[in-house]
Amino acid sequence: MCLIAFAIGASPRWPLVVAANRDEFLNRPTAPLARWHTDAGKEVISGRDLRAGGTWLGLNPGGRMAMLTNVREPHPVAGERSRGELVMRWLEGGMDASQFMAQTDSARYGAFNLVLGDFQSSAWHWLTNQSDANGRPVEGWQSCALKPGVYGLSNGALDTPWPKTRALKTALRLALDSDSQEDLQAGLWSALQDRRRPGDEQLPRTGVPLALERALSSVFVEFPEHAYGTRSSTLLVVSRDSSRDDNHCHDVLIQEQTHLRPGGLADAPAQAAFRLHWSAAA
Repeated sequence: MCLIAFAIGASPRWPLVVAANRDEFLNRPTAPLARWHTDAGKEVISGRDLRAGGTWLGLNPGGRMAMLTNVREPHPVAGERSRGELVMRWLEGGMDASQFMAQTDSARYGAFNLVLGDFQSSAWHWLTNQSDANGRPVEGWQSCALKPGVYGLSNGALDTPWPKTRALKTALRLALDSDSQEDLQAGLWSALQDRRRPGDEQLPRTGVPLALERALSSVFVEFPEHAYGTRSSTLLVVSRDSSRDDNHCHDVLIQEQTHLRPGGLADAPAQAAFRLHWSAAA
C-alpha cells in the first residue's frame, strides 16, 4: 500500500473512512480482496501477497484493522521478514499497540509505516521503524496515538505533505460533507484514479532519481516502463447501522478495484465488496 487517506472520528455519519491505493510491481503475485481464514483459524478480510505472505491492508470481524506502507529510501535495506506479516500479527492477535511493539522486533523488517486500529475500543496508532536522516535504522519503535481527524500516509512519515498525499486528504475532507454514502464513495473512487503529476518544484526529494520521483508523484501511478503501478484501490466506509436500535452497531463496507495485472491495465477494474458489522464502545 503506497497511499492512504483515512478519517477517524471526523464525521458523525461515517466514524471511519479509508481510501487507499496499492502500488506494486506487476509480476508480484497477488490475491484480490477476499474473506478467508488464516493458518491460526482467524477470519480476516484482505488481499494477499502470494509471494511472501501477509497483506498491506486488512480487517477482521472483531473491529481490528491494520494498514501498511513501505518507506521510500534511496538505498532500501531488505529485512529478514516480510512487512506484510505485521498486519497479520495485529489481525490475529488480541494485544494492544503497546503490547504489539513489545512483542515485535521492528529491526527485522524493512522500513515501514503501520497504522493499527481497534474500532471497538476507539484506539488507533501510527508506528514506524523509519531510518534516521543518515539512513541508519532507528533503535526500537517510533509511534503516536491518533486522535480524531483526517490523516494521510504515503512512503514518508505520517502526514508528510507530499502533493499526492495532500490531494487525497483534501478529497477525503470534501467527501465527508457528502449528502449520501453513494456520493461519498463516488468522490473518493474518482480521487483515487487521479493521474495528474505535480510540477518538479513540488516534488519531494527522497534520494531517488528525479524520473522516479515524477513517476511516483500522482495519486494513481502508471509506470509501464518499469512494469509498476497502482495495482488496486480500496475504499472502506463505516456507518451507523440504521436497521438496528443499537447506536453502537455499525455497518462496514470494504470494496476493492483491481486495475493492473501482469501485462498491463485490465479492460475494466475487477471489483470485490464485503459487508460486516462492528460494535463500538459505549
